[in-house]
Amino acid sequence: MTLSTITALSPLDGRYASKVSALRPLLSEYGLMHRRVQVEVEWFIALSDAGLDGFAPLSEASRGLLRGLVTRFSDADAAAIKDIEKTTNHDVKAVEYWLKARFEGQAELEAASEFVHFACTSEDINNTSHALMLKAAREQVMLPAIDRIVAKLTAMAQAFAAVPMLSRTHGQTASPTTVGKEIANVVARLRRARQVIAEVQLLAKMNGAVGNYNAHSTAYPGTDWEAFSRRVVEQQLGLVFNPYTIQIEPHDYMAELFDAFTRLDTILIDFSRDVWGYISLGYFKQKLKDGEVGSSAMPHKVNPIDFENAEGNFGLANALLAHLAQKLPISRWQRDLTDSTVLRNMGVALGYALLGYDSLARGLDKLELNEAALAADLDEAWEVLAEAIQTVMRRHALPKPYEQLKAFTRGKPMTRELIQGFIGGLDLPQAEKDRLLAMTPADYTGRAAELARRIGG
Repeated sequence: MTLSTITALSPLDGRYASKVSALRPLLSEYGLMHRRVQVEVEWFIALSDAGLDGFAPLSEASRGLLRGLVTRFSDADAAAIKDIEKTTNHDVKAVEYWLKARFEGQAELEAASEFVHFACTSEDINNTSHALMLKAAREQVMLPAIDRIVAKLTAMAQAFAAVPMLSRTHGQTASPTTVGKEIANVVARLRRARQVIAEVQLLAKMNGAVGNYNAHSTAYPGTDWEAFSRRVVEQQLGLVFNPYTIQIEPHDYMAELFDAFTRLDTILIDFSRDVWGYISLGYFKQKLKDGEVGSSAMPHKVNPIDFENAEGNFGLANALLAHLAQKLPISRWQRDLTDSTVLRNMGVALGYALLGYDSLARGLDKLELNEAALAADLDEAWEVLAEAIQTVMRRHALPKPYEQLKAFTRGKPMTRELIQGFIGGLDLPQAEKDRLLAMTPADYTGRAAELARRIGG
């Protein structure tokens, strides 16, 4: 069977391929090969500048040729490396051999070819490559997708800041809020979660087979290899140097990063479920699109599928991200290979998160607020003013205010007339009584509108 978007085993490479395509060049095996070439090239160039016997600084022409291999890395280059791997059965060694093959006909580079992968273990190349992959995915794809959602929700919080809405604590009628304030709550949570994602430091090491510069120090005992490695990691690769490792960088930063994505995704699961419920209550309508079908049997249906898809894909993402975060920091003794196969699924985990962001963004674009439904719901819930009335009664030291309102309202249908009749019989100053009599459920929103507007600042 020919591999295509229809026959692909993973829906990320099939049905949803176009929605996660931005991650493909960054977190695929192609992306890993690309970063391996980058790391090998930068290590090689740095060695030439280190003053080592037998390796003079490279000419600008050679440096340009080497870095051009990175900037012009292509599908054909990746395929050539895979062909070499068929013989080596080792993916990092295949990159080394491919790079050396590019030196043919370049006398300066051929003479120094044994400094490619010099004193490196495969994990020196892999851990830096994985960090570079995550750096690019975070900066170029994931954070911009999150920012689009936050920007959309911030605009909605502003637009609906003063639109009153009945709250439902425990699913029951409760003190009113505004639509904008409820969305502002989500914005505040997302901003904090987004900041945590953005601030996770991406660590890397280049210190040899067990983290002690054994081979480096044997070949060139007079060189400060730790300082050298730090310069390559931080100045040439733009990562954060980790001085204490076994053969592998311990992946603690990856656990932090994946946990941070999980927390943000969990916030969006919570929000997706709430919006689904508000659509069910009629608070939001969904814009119609010609040709779309909501049900194969019920023609009237307009299903909230975008929010359902978002919830489902965030769940998949979080399951994978949680496994990555829990497994990757564990390695038997100085190294085992259980992390290697798991790390190949970074793109799958983040791909499902990205798919969730896409679904949620599309769902938000379809929403239309139904203020009539919101107003009707509020007008059927006069009992929510019981909180306001009993609190004013407490202020003026009336006897057993909570108990009076409990006996009057609990489990009984309340109307404007009943509530206002109760207020009229209270021994309150007339100004207080008039204020309570003028209040409606739609008015009883506290500082919700102000808080919602402030989220845009």
